[in-house]
Amino acid sequence: MSRWFNTAGPCQADKHYMLSPTSRLPDWEMLIEQESYFVVHAPRQTGKTTAMLALAQQLTSTGRYAAVVVSVEVGSAFNHDPGTAELAILGTWYDTISIRLPNELQPPVKQGQKEEPGRRIRAFLQAWAQSSPRPLIILIDEIDSLQDETLISVLRQLRDGFPNRPENFPSSVGLIGLRDVRDYKVASGGSDRLNTSSPFNIKVSSITLRNFNATEVQELYQQHTEETGQIFTPEATATAFDLTQGQPWLVNALAKEVVEKMVKDRSIAITKEHILQAKEILIARQDTHLDSLAERLREPRIKAIIEPMLAGLELGDIPNDDIQFVIDLGLCKMHPQGGLTIANPIYREVLPRVLTVTPMASLPMIAPTWLTPEGELNIDALLAAFLKFWRQHGEPLLGSTGYHEIAPHIVLMAFLHRVVNGGGTLEREYAIGSDRMDLCLRYRDVTLGIELKVWREKKRDPQTEGIEQLESYLGRLGLDFGWLFVFDRRKNALPMEERLSTQVVVTENQRAITVIRA
Repeated sequence: MSRWFNTAGPCQADKHYMLSPTSRLPDWEMLIEQESYFVVHAPRQTGKTTAMLALAQQLTSTGRYAAVVVSVEVGSAFNHDPGTAELAILGTWYDTISIRLPNELQPPVKQGQKEEPGRRIRAFLQAWAQSSPRPLIILIDEIDSLQDETLISVLRQLRDGFPNRPENFPSSVGLIGLRDVRDYKVASGGSDRLNTSSPFNIKVSSITLRNFNATEVQELYQQHTEETGQIFTPEATATAFDLTQGQPWLVNALAKEVVEKMVKDRSIAITKEHILQAKEILIARQDTHLDSLAERLREPRIKAIIEPMLAGLELGDIPNDDIQFVIDLGLCKMHPQGGLTIANPIYREVLPRVLTVTPMASLPMIAPTWLTPEGELNIDALLAAFLKFWRQHGEPLLGSTGYHEIAPHIVLMAFLHRVVNGGGTLEREYAIGSDRMDLCLRYRDVTLGIELKVWREKKRDPQTEGIEQLESYLGRLGLDFGWLFVFDRRKNALPMEERLSTQVVVTENQRAITVIRA
């Protein structure tokens, strides 16, 4: 059987298409040579574990080191009982090491388990380093699954043994997780963070595993072509990179969807259209990886950044640490021209769509009165259906989302998702400081450009600015008509029934803009 694109667990060269796992790790040779303790952090599903397993194998096979990846995740069930956590962790470590290293590099049996709680991991590593014929390299995965007393106990034991390396303690230790040390959770419930590296202040560097670049995406897809003869067109590969920005799980997931489900005939080349279709399927299906991003949106620190981004507002007084946190999680990145942006176009679609789940579940049954007997979209009928829906259900639904700043956006998007479910798409554009969100609804032959503005307290009516902004958006889409929504969120706004209205404004460039006040 040929290899396949992997989206679950570490990659294996004999089973999966994969790039050199250590090529995205900067300076690792120097860190090992200099007996450094370090942190490797990167978002989920970027290849951390694959890279670490490959690194350990590479180091051991040189004959100079005994290197192994071990996990502390089993200890997370005992975050308030460090002693029990240590025993669980050491039990797993013995099992893992017995599988991954040859007999002559195995640790002394049951070492450390008889020690006092709070000393067991240090005692185990010390005894192993003393008996090992080679310097030890220990790569500790899932470190940030530990919290509170257990986390601090493990970090302190590593720090206490550090001066005794390499004869009496591991030569190098790498902590592998989602975040850098200062962001590890330490309070009950995990809302507070270490905010310092002090229990592990011996680290010399924090390494981030970067995403694939465009050339690497091409190399990965080329492996499939070489094994099966099925070609990815240059446009398909470029589109995959643009949509994912090289996020490894997404790069693999798009290709997997296309070659395993959509285009099984290997004589058919993969095109840009296939990749775009696969993107829609991934977003709609919300696999585990995308689902874990969705969970993050409930965290107050993340909401404080994502909500204004979706609304197009300035970020305000956000701590630098929190901005670094959303970057470390892989949700956002700093744009080369400055400013925070969502990390890639797929996440940019997923985030607002996730927020519409609750309002969509709350939506009443709506008959698709906007479709003609031939199944085409009638825009006038769609507007009439929206006004009727908003009049009846708008106000109550605004309370169904925790993101109050953009509640109207979310409810409108939930309504429009009902519309496109039958075979269309809804694309979004938003950016910090633009004070707007643009939507592009495509349904068969119809394309509709929509802009959302909010009239906020102590601000002027945004209609004029909205018309200008919508005009430039329609120009990009090549359209001569569109909708501008102005949601009045001021305290003294007229009751819904009185303020709900529509009017058509024809601009100098002869574009017909329907202004909907709600």
